[in-house]
Amino acid sequence: MLSTEVKPGDRAFSADVLSRIQAPDLAGIAEEFSLGEFCTATGLHRESAESFFVLETKRGKFIVSIEGIKSENEVKHDIELLLFLRRHGFQCLQPLKSRGGQHYLHADGRFISASRNIDGNEVPVGNLTLGQLAAAGHVLADLHLIGRGYKKGVENRFSFPKVAALYQEVRKNLPAHLKTIVRVLDDEVNYLEGYLDNNLPKGIIHGNLSWESMKFKGSRLVGIMNFDRACRGKFICDLATTVNAVCYFEGRYRLDRFEELILGYEGLRPLSLPEWDSFPNELRFSALRTAITSLHDFYLRENGERQRIQKTFIDFFERLLILRREKDGGMEDLLLSMATGYDYRKYQKSKPSR
Repeated sequence: MLSTEVKPGDRAFSADVLSRIQAPDLAGIAEEFSLGEFCTATGLHRESAESFFVLETKRGKFIVSIEGIKSENEVKHDIELLLFLRRHGFQCLQPLKSRGGQHYLHADGRFISASRNIDGNEVPVGNLTLGQLAAAGHVLADLHLIGRGYKKGVENRFSFPKVAALYQEVRKNLPAHLKTIVRVLDDEVNYLEGYLDNNLPKGIIHGNLSWESMKFKGSRLVGIMNFDRACRGKFICDLATTVNAVCYFEGRYRLDRFEELILGYEGLRPLSLPEWDSFPNELRFSALRTAITSLHDFYLRENGERQRIQKTFIDFFERLLILRREKDGGMEDLLLSMATGYDYRKYQKSKPSR
């Protein structure tokens, strides 16, 4: 979280992210969305194309997002999905209408939306309890089940062909001395092209569920914050992304964390046998995707952000080495759990309701 604040009278947004945004000031945004008299705002630093701020007025706290990369249609799709999920009882941000009756503003080439804040606490990945991990799995399964009823098209932002094409673009910029990195990424792209299974259950996925996206009250998960990467995709890929985000800690995958997350997920939606079989490859693809997108962002962002992006790349490249079993880090334990995780009785029992 960024440490600086914006107060009434300030014309800049705050900190390095805020200072680059040419848009109405936050007091003006509060007025446009009828949020009440502006008091303060704090920038949230998230690994996202969007900039998020907690804006506090005399009426309470609100989340403001400013999107400068997506098209207007993509922004509309994001908002429509959030409204659909809220109508079906899913605890996510609920976009508010502006004074003009729309759920977003367009200013200086950027799209601005506002939602009431979700009251809860972010829990750093190292402090997540097993109960909280089970709750995260349960909520992710709930999203997948609810999202099956969302019929509007939301393009898959993370398909293998898109990631592979992005890598070919990035590879041209990689220095010649990074031979190990190039070898691993080349080999992984070639391997996954032949072994990823595309005939698996699909629907609306979150795309990036991590500890930064979740709000807790005790062991209860009370809300999911950002949906800027939501799209249509494979459920098992979404679950694998969450495993990579919250079950990996201090250099290795933690079996107890993995089992609690899966226990929570399967309490609502049991995984099919093909999904269990594909799980290891989906973990690898998820780590590869984050590593490649981080490399891509590294060359696009300014120097002030590059250190953070480089750390993200290193973290997920380490995961990929473990998942490829080129490095010790708990993958054998996960594989054993996956090999014995399929329960035929549970799956058969769940079939009539699916």
